[in-house]
Amino acid sequence: MKRTTTGETSVAALVREIAADHRTHRGPLLPILHAVQEKLGCVPAEAVPVLADELNLSRADVHGVITFYHDFRSEPAGRTTVRVCRAEACQAVGAGRLVTHLQNRYGVRLGDTTADGSLTAEQVFCLGNCALGPSAEVDGRLYGRLDETRLETLIDEAATR
Repeated sequence: MKRTTTGETSVAALVREIAADHRTHRGPLLPILHAVQEKLGCVPAEAVPVLADELNLSRADVHGVITFYHDFRSEPAGRTTVRVCRAEACQAVGAGRLVTHLQNRYGVRLGDTTADGSLTAEQVFCLGNCALGPSAEVDGRLYGRLDETRLETLIDEAATR
């Protein structure tokens, strides 16, 4: 990892910069974590002690928040990200089949990234598209009334963008 003139890694310096931008906000940890993930693609383990120091929290507190919320990653996501809704409305109309198809077709479990880094599969518990379930997001774009074939087509199209 690249080191700055102060001896810190570039990740640590970036995290300190982001923390400084949010320090005056009430409850700044979540906005800081979102900003770090937006900049780095994940919240690396290296950021935990820096955030703990910046916000006068324990490392366990910071780590606990990162691991509690499923939106935060400790490793970068794949080139394509699929988020399948697992809330009751989508489950009732076939979300489970979509998950099974992801696992069988792409060899990826929910919460994981394929070995080649091409696809990350995640679950969410409501995308707000209940009337059009089963729903999923592919690279941040919401789709409804999905079946296995349509989901596969959307993933393949996203991979070529």
